[in-house]
Amino acid sequence: MATILIVDDAAFMRMMIKDILSKNGFTVVGEAENGLKAVEKYKELSPDLVIMDITMPEMDGIQAVKQIKSVDPSAKIIMCSAMGQQAMVIESIQAGAKDFIVKPFQAERVVEAVKKVVG
Repeated sequence: MATILIVDDAAFMRMMIKDILSKNGFTVVGEAENGLKAVEKYKELSPDLVIMDITMPEMDGIQAVKQIKSVDPSAKIIMCSAMGQQAMVIESIQAGAKDFIVKPFQAERVVEAVKKVVG
């Protein structure tokens, strides 16, 4: 099964995503609370997929996507956005993200996005 790195500055969000993924047979190999840590963890863990929040301190999700893509052009990343972040979602897709999920999360949508991207 796919290995996944979860990146979100809110611990409860990471927990929620981890819970959804674990129940559906995916392996969460790491977590990060900002973009800088996400890039470090990506290099360290080489996960099959990253689920990345857009708005975070230190380095936002869009910058992190760009950095991860420069390290590994084949990296698979799904963005998490709050409602009303369309412009940022578009920017992150242009930066190389494969899909996005919107908060509040619906478990089926999360699983569907993950399956589609890691396929």
